[in-house]
Amino acid sequence: MAKAVDVLFIHPGDAKKIYQGLAADFAAIEPPLFAGLYANYVRSKGLVPAIYDAPAMRASAEETARVATEEYRARLIVIVVYGQQPSASTQNMGAAGRIARRIKERDSGQKIMMVGTHPAALPESTLRDEAIDFVCDLEGPATIYKTARALIDGQGNLGDIPSLWWRDGEAIVKPNSAEPLIRDLDAELPGMAWDLLPMELYRAHNWHCFTHINERSPYASIHTSLGCPYKCNFCCINTPFGRSSYRMWSPEKVVAEIDHLVETYGVRNIKIADEMFVLNKRHVKAICELLISRPYTVNIWAYARVDSVDEELLPLLKQAGVNWLCLGIESASDSVRDGADKIYTMDDIKDVCSRIQAAGIFIIGNFIFGLPDDTPERMQATLDLALELNCEFANFYSAMAYPGSQLYRDAVAQGLELPETWDDFSQHGYKCKPLANQHLTARQILEFRDRAFMTYFTHPPYLEMVREKFGQEVVDHIKSVISIPLKRQLLEAAE
Repeated sequence: MAKAVDVLFIHPGDAKKIYQGLAADFAAIEPPLFAGLYANYVRSKGLVPAIYDAPAMRASAEETARVATEEYRARLIVIVVYGQQPSASTQNMGAAGRIARRIKERDSGQKIMMVGTHPAALPESTLRDEAIDFVCDLEGPATIYKTARALIDGQGNLGDIPSLWWRDGEAIVKPNSAEPLIRDLDAELPGMAWDLLPMELYRAHNWHCFTHINERSPYASIHTSLGCPYKCNFCCINTPFGRSSYRMWSPEKVVAEIDHLVETYGVRNIKIADEMFVLNKRHVKAICELLISRPYTVNIWAYARVDSVDEELLPLLKQAGVNWLCLGIESASDSVRDGADKIYTMDDIKDVCSRIQAAGIFIIGNFIFGLPDDTPERMQATLDLALELNCEFANFYSAMAYPGSQLYRDAVAQGLELPETWDDFSQHGYKCKPLANQHLTARQILEFRDRAFMTYFTHPPYLEMVREKFGQEVVDHIKSVISIPLKRQLLEAAE
């Protein structure tokens, strides 16, 4: 018998389409943080939620729709469109749209809402183009609850619900007002509905576990803050919040959540999913001190900026179990970094990396090829910088115009060519098409990105460093990763 719930939250995704051959063994399987937060929010207000995590279950759109319509009876289905990193919402829109269509084919009367970075960036076109009834154009929790409450009670004017876009016959109705951001995160978003998730299925990033490569589960990720005060032109992180913002859970609440993960699920590998964790010194320091006082040890990674790393915090971070920091280095070019709101020098980059590694913390360096002002020579300089820094891991990205970012707004205004479908915004996807600039074609950017990846992970000094720090087993693991080719339609077409 189908389980009756008030709200069914669906986390969409198609790992094989997004990551190709890397999906099976190497890509992380992350818990859906916002679905978990939203489910706990509506539950705290008396509603009955459920979560179906399609990527974790390796479920197709057809299977997800079957579960949604046969195993649950929900007053409202909410498809929560976020990704495994802050700018990855759009790449999941293809899967989200397919799930919605399959649900409507099975039950045309089922009410469906989409929330997330992409729907918030493009609410009208999302509602027009997808087989859904509602879109939330901002944060989500209160709008979801009020919409579900109106459907359950069978009364109330949908037009009175802030931040809700909805269908009235063939017409699309815009909201009359915006839902205010939640200010007291401790009280109103008091944590994740972990009990509604398949916790045994989540798996850490491979590099996160280089010190214990065969123990990537159990795994979880958490937020200690929402939003970001910066305005990088390639980033869309603040779209669901309507502006640059930064709100924090209290250190006590954060560490209580970690306590629960450790004690209930045996989690040791933890990602702090904040767009910028190492930012507010007092907040970070208090979290570290609380973790240091605990009887357990954890393996944490988190995001930082070159200009936000305080040397005084580094020993505390290491003691607390923060073994990896992800730095958005982006480019070796001052001009390219300045345009991306990353105003610091090459000496700053090298100095900060040296200080982090001296504290015993490993670094994931993030680099982007093809941002505005980038050229073939500047891309090569960026790769040369990556090789010189020799971080314990590196992510190489192509510049993509994600909806909600300034790059997207500029690309639309200038009539630049964008990927044909939302699936094609995936960095590792077969049909990935980067954003061209005045100096570089999409093909040149993608070709350089893929070549840079292979160059870095076959570089003898890098492999020797990995062997010394993590052992031959991790070197062999890296060789297994690079043995799986990424097929690229754009590059095939150019041959």
